[in-house]
Amino acid sequence: MKSIKYFAHETAVIDERCEIGEGTKIWHFSHLMTGCVVGRNCNIGQNVVISPGVVLGDGVKVQNNVSVYTGVTCEEDVFLGPSCVFTNVINPRSAVSRKHEYAATRVCKGATIGANATIVCGHVIGEYAMIGAGAVVTKDVPPYALVTGNPARQTGWVSKYGHRLDFDEAGIAVCPESNERYLFENGKITILL
Repeated sequence: MKSIKYFAHETAVIDERCEIGEGTKIWHFSHLMTGCVVGRNCNIGQNVVISPGVVLGDGVKVQNNVSVYTGVTCEEDVFLGPSCVFTNVINPRSAVSRKHEYAATRVCKGATIGANATIVCGHVIGEYAMIGAGAVVTKDVPPYALVTGNPARQTGWVSKYGHRLDFDEAGIAVCPESNERYLFENGKITILL
């Protein structure tokens, strides 16, 4: 008999054929559906649904009341804030089956989705991007971008540690926590070694 190397609260429902990594914790009233993949050392909060085919990389944190629908992939170290929302069909109708029209959404490594934000399907959230609380994302978000509002618009840049970056005349900014230096050039952010 294979030993289980993750924790699941007694009220959690885990369907057959879910892949769950070592060290992951699944809390009260959450439901992991057949065919989902959850990496190592993830934290799945209370009242979360992970739908079939969803992939969560290592170290993903899903806060309470989040539904991650088929078509969503979250790379490692993604943070999904409380009650954030993903969609997977552009034009849903109750009487029309569009399961064959699911649009893929990718949340790249280290990105944060704020509380109550909505991610309209079919977009890519870049590495270490930060989606502000309550934002409604309707297009791709570049790596390290800070987006806020409805519809979401870019209002700045953030470091890997989530601090706003203020660039000098030479296009250089320093993260106040990590002291990493960033270069803003041609509309993109590069970490300087």
